[in-house]
Amino acid sequence: MNLAALVISHNSAGCLAACLESCLRFADQFSSGILVIDNASTDGSPSIARGFPQVRLIANDDNRGFAGAVNQGFQALPDADAVLILNPDVVLLSPPASLAEALLMNPRTGAAGGLLLGPGGQPQRGFFARRLPTPAALCFEILGFNRLWPSNPVNRRYRALDLPPDRPASGLQPAGACLLVRRAAWADVGGFCESFHPVWFEDVDFIARLLAAGWQSVYWPSFRAAHAGGHSVSRLDWVPRQWSWYSNLLEYVSRHFQTLGRVLVGLSLFVGVAPRIVAGIIWKRSLGPLDLYARLVRLAVHAAVGSRLPSAAPRLEENLQGPVRAPGRPGI
Repeated sequence: MNLAALVISHNSAGCLAACLESCLRFADQFSSGILVIDNASTDGSPSIARGFPQVRLIANDDNRGFAGAVNQGFQALPDADAVLILNPDVVLLSPPASLAEALLMNPRTGAAGGLLLGPGGQPQRGFFARRLPTPAALCFEILGFNRLWPSNPVNRRYRALDLPPDRPASGLQPAGACLLVRRAAWADVGGFCESFHPVWFEDVDFIARLLAAGWQSVYWPSFRAAHAGGHSVSRLDWVPRQWSWYSNLLEYVSRHFQTLGRVLVGLSLFVGVAPRIVAGIIWKRSLGPLDLYARLVRLAVHAAVGSRLPSAAPRLEENLQGPVRAPGRPGI
């Protein structure tokens, strides 16, 4: 199996070199190469990538988002049977061939992820692999129940906290921060959906569509990587960060939930976001967050009634081999 590494970078100067150095330690296993897609960084990230002669760089003039950059990377790596998608704050600790074993053991395994370790060396439980979100899980997330009561049964199931981190498992959603994807599976479902821009929920949507199309997604703990987490999104200002997370959550809801589930999530957003907006007004000393709330309410209404959400960013889906398809809507 020909493997390639695909690093998606945006203002990643502080961590990109370590990521690439770890990839180059296993360069003999990346027979299809190591590629960095840089999404219009302004901190010198492309220059860092250029400092590694064995690494290929594509520097975009605009931020195409994580999903757009992943699709661009697959198109630029035509010889790769599988592509290891990496956030630039990931450092490989295990040979990628050990993760490829998950794909080789079952030709219908379309994606696999391993055990991610935080800065202190502890497993990032609740992040490295989750179950697909249900309406209840997203309602609890929006309303803050999962933060106030993280051991509640809905959150435990959603974040797969009931599963031992040292045992393989199937049917989960491994984190997109370090995800090996079979090219045939990527092509079969039309790639990553670029409506999720710039980041959040694109990996969840991709795995949901893989599973709906009959592919498998597995957690494979014999492969390990270190992951710092949140290096790019933490630099977003408060308003665009809130907009990106909630608008992409609603995009996912509109594509994958039935009517009752969409309505419940929308109602939870009306209630759960309001205190955050008040806090944002106080913190920012501006009424700008009120506009954010109004925009999110409009999106929630669109999602609840099942209409297509208004476009918020340029799309590159026309460049894919086929259209991005949504599965039948599971859940409520």
